[in-house]
Amino acid sequence: MNPKVAALSYVALAAADTALAARQGKGARAARFVTKPLLMPALATAFVGATEGKGTLAKGVATAQAFSWGGDVALLGKGDTAFLSGLSSFFAGHLGYVAAFASARERGLPAASPGVKAAGAVLLTAAPVMAIAAGKKEPKLRAPVAAYSAVLASMFAASTRLDPSIPPAARRTIMAGTGLFLASDSILATREFLVKNDSHALDAAVMATYTAGQGLIALGAAQAAGY
Repeated sequence: MNPKVAALSYVALAAADTALAARQGKGARAARFVTKPLLMPALATAFVGATEGKGTLAKGVATAQAFSWGGDVALLGKGDTAFLSGLSSFFAGHLGYVAAFASARERGLPAASPGVKAAGAVLLTAAPVMAIAAGKKEPKLRAPVAAYSAVLASMFAASTRLDPSIPPAARRTIMAGTGLFLASDSILATREFLVKNDSHALDAAVMATYTAGQGLIALGAAQAAGY
């Protein structure tokens, strides 16, 4: 498939899945078993087609996209088992992003850079709240949620340390994507552990920020692939 056609397909699927997430009823949920599993394959097709899979950055992002697909599919299920499966797959996906961004990092940048400090602040404030809330819902979720929060913050921090030789627009696009991914998972955790009633508005917010984040990371990485 042509990368541009695949990219447009991803945008259409993202819009459709977000709209379905906002709706109640069995019909909308059944339709999401079609739209959601197609998201990452469409994005990966566009990304690999644009980059030809060349370079460590591109390979790392493609790996993260593959694990993200696994997370998307797992989270279509309900219950703690489905949640933990999705969490594990996205954990691996974030490790893929960390490795990808680290391969293109700025050498010699101080460890306590502004991006790292921001990620640390998020980890120290939001992570304990979510881990404690998850533990109250189900004790076995406490440690996985805490570990996931750490790798999520690491992914965002790594995206802020990209080499200056990468075009500024590409670096900004990647950071915007990781920031939206961070926002998406924060909303998801709020819905799972802090909101007592099901909220389709929050479901839609999760998917809107998630799909936009994944898309921007892919776009920025594709722009950076030839640096």
